[in-house]
Amino acid sequence: RMKENVVDLDNGITRVKQLSPKRFNFIADADKTVDGFLAHEAQTVVPEAINGTKDEVEVWAEGDELPDGVSVGDNKLDNDGNTIPVMQGIDQAKLVPLLTAALQEAIAKIETLETKVAALEAG
Repeated sequence: RMKENVVDLDNGITRVKQLSPKRFNFIADADKTVDGFLAHEAQTVVPEAINGTKDEVEVWAEGDELPDGVSVGDNKLDNDGNTIPVMQGIDQAKLVPLLTAALQEAIAKIETLETKVAALEAG
């Protein structure tokens, strides 16, 4: 009741092949290696799964109490004079529909090939 313009998801295999899974650790947890994606890479395939902007940094906004010599839109700096990153994130659950569609397409191809092989073996 809350959705409209519902269509089947197609080209799942093509889109999944564009994803580039990686193994990595986060700098803050160097001893733990995980499987995942780089958000900016996955964004080209599944943009709805990504929040934030690649290489975004905090900036001074309208309504902020501005330090002397700083204007709205200027980069905010930490105590060491470095820009403050705004990290991108990825909602991996939003990859599930694409992965499901790709798996269904792959199953259909396998079943077609199995039928053809069975026909050839019988003939």
